[in-house]
Amino acid sequence: MRLSCVLLAKPVLHGYFRSSCSWRVRIAFALKGMEYDQVPVNLIKDGGQQLTEDYKTLNPMQQVPAVEIDGVTLSQSLAVIQYIDETRPEPRLLPLDPKKRAQVRMISDLIASGIQPLQNLHVIQKIGAEKAQWAQYFINRGFEALEPLLKQTAGKYCVGDEISMADICLVPQVYNAERFQVNMSLYPTIQRLNQTLTKIDAFQVSHPSCQPDTPVELRA
Repeated sequence: MRLSCVLLAKPVLHGYFRSSCSWRVRIAFALKGMEYDQVPVNLIKDGGQQLTEDYKTLNPMQQVPAVEIDGVTLSQSLAVIQYIDETRPEPRLLPLDPKKRAQVRMISDLIASGIQPLQNLHVIQKIGAEKAQWAQYFINRGFEALEPLLKQTAGKYCVGDEISMADICLVPQVYNAERFQVNMSLYPTIQRLNQTLTKIDAFQVSHPSCQPDTPVELRA
């Protein structure tokens, strides 16, 4: 009975409206049709609310997101997404086919490990006046690798014709690229996939422009 109650409790997402990693988790929840509560963690206010001792107990890396789900607290967005997919298997976010599943993980890791951490807020704050140039360089470097990969794997979506974790990673990264004025016309496959995905409800309701902590001036 106790386990059943834990599984019935709503997950709690501790995140930030414009965090790519938080957005990935919001997309996954939306695709799965899961209700959840949000606790905003402002990465800028008061020097960064993620740096408090209270938050450190949730995520020792003092990053967002942290997700309380099924009686456990998880961090790292890809780990959260894969846990959700393993415990709530429909619709699948990782294909059954081993080769396609590996491709999804490859693309997800390229974005989540090879691009996003190099242009996230914590890094950008350390750069000084060259913030935009730094972010553009590392996003372009990653997209130059990602574009030919996606030409090989993509159908309607990043890997074939089913939405996957790779798509969940792609859209927030393109949003960041546009924020930093990366020339997306250089990456037609990425651009096409993003245009398709951003028309889907799950990607729209999870968008940074419509979250509880979105500043009024940034709301859609």
